[in-house]
Amino acid sequence: MVASTTTVSENQQQHAEIVVSELFNFIIAQGDADYIGEPVSQLEHSLQAAHFAEKSGADEDTILGALLHDIGRFIPAADTMPTMIAPNGTYVGREAHEVVGEKYLRGLGFSEKICQLVGAHVIAKRYLTAVDEKYYDSLSQSSKTTLKFQGGPFNAEQVKEAQKDPWLEQKLAVRRWDDLAKEIDLKTTPLEYYHHMAVDSLIREQNRKAQCV
Repeated sequence: MVASTTTVSENQQQHAEIVVSELFNFIIAQGDADYIGEPVSQLEHSLQAAHFAEKSGADEDTILGALLHDIGRFIPAADTMPTMIAPNGTYVGREAHEVVGEKYLRGLGFSEKICQLVGAHVIAKRYLTAVDEKYYDSLSQSSKTTLKFQGGPFNAEQVKEAQKDPWLEQKLAVRRWDDLAKEIDLKTTPLEYYHHMAVDSLIREQNRKAQCV
């Protein structure tokens, strides 16, 4: 029985390592790719978001949610999403990348919290622009442009519904880190630093689901 348990554990570890390596390869492939007109690359943006999350004392799943919040831009499924083009002809991203990212991570077996944090960072922007008059002014021009494609600020009914969400504060935090993650020459930890964190998170979720069966 002990040997069997050890084998299962080793299999879990190996599977999680493979999943995370493939996931991170999608992020690495972006490299120095432009981040829709911002002064940082897409990779720098992802690492900065995770950096701010960790500095704030966030739990590991929230840090991973910040790191992976744009994963829907990187995966092959992103090529099927409609593009968003500003009135001046500037490309400003892909529609619904947050929805694609959430679905993708859920399929890999990540926790519901990570998946929802990734899926909500656009909704969080719409919420914040509705409840905080100064928030819209703080957005970059690119982010203001994408907001128009994303449905604009929430109305009062949508705000009230969002406030029922037990993870609302974490979702808003990821959004704010997303907004901050555009600093030139900010020193951050490399992507590899988060590898074991992601592997451990996957294994925890696998074990949690196994206990619920």
